[in-house]
Amino acid sequence: MAHTHSEGHSHHHGHDHSHVQELSHIGRAFYMGISLNFIFVLIEVIVGLSVNSLSLLSDAGHNLADVASLALSLLAFKLLKVKPSDKYTYGYRKTTILVALFNAIILLISIGAIGYEAVRRIIHPEILSGDKIAWVAAAGILINGITAFLFLNDKEKDINIKSAYLHMLADALVSVAIVIGGVVIFYTHIYWIDTVLSIVIVVVILKSTWGLLKSSLRLSLDGVPENVDLEKIRQKVMQLEEVKDIHHIHAWGLSTTINALTAHVLVNANMSITDLDILKKEIKHRLEHLNIQHATLEFEQDMHDCDNIEV
Repeated sequence: MAHTHSEGHSHHHGHDHSHVQELSHIGRAFYMGISLNFIFVLIEVIVGLSVNSLSLLSDAGHNLADVASLALSLLAFKLLKVKPSDKYTYGYRKTTILVALFNAIILLISIGAIGYEAVRRIIHPEILSGDKIAWVAAAGILINGITAFLFLNDKEKDINIKSAYLHMLADALVSVAIVIGGVVIFYTHIYWIDTVLSIVIVVVILKSTWGLLKSSLRLSLDGVPENVDLEKIRQKVMQLEEVKDIHHIHAWGLSTTINALTAHVLVNANMSITDLDILKKEIKHRLEHLNIQHATLEFEQDMHDCDNIEV
């Protein structure tokens, strides 16, 4: 019986390229976000040190981590454009996944540092200038709000973009809390509010970081991407009357935007090479609508042709 192996690389390289083109404008958003947030970090550090505000300094540490995250994400998107070579046959697409994982780890480290300082401040409270804290945090609402807006339209296309959006939105909300805290400190002189706010910041960052950590770790381990449903793929392919079975299905992320799949497809025994080629194109078309941009299919016309052991 015929045993056909099909790759279809050329069709999907074109699709991969369109993905890169689709997100090319994101570079400008990252450059603006990095510049605005780095300026804000400097302001927070200068004022935070001058008035001894832990909430401002902890937020500055978090924002600096965000600047690093944005810079790494930008680098990863630049590396997406590097063409595959004999040594790196998929190019450097995987860097987007590694960057997402690294960003999550950076944020977790910053959470630990903020938490440690918060506990120290509870034991040794300090007198603070509430009005200055409030003014700086108000600038943070503006800067983080603008940056979050830059990523709003593309946040569902890539976990690095979604991560940037969530972090900036969380930062804007944290700044709102710090403004309120600064005003309360100014009028009441209840200084422990600053420490409580820094703990709230820790919880907010942890919540937004946990999802990023899980998603990036899953992709790093070649787990099935969150936007891929293997059961739906099986159903869509099995709807084709020429297909008797699909098995040995493996799906993983080549990058944070491009997913790959390999599968064995059992087809009718009387199919010609031309028929198989038409079927291959139809299957790949269906897979593209199910978030699979790069597929390698192996056709079998007899179940005994399948000599691969399921892994």
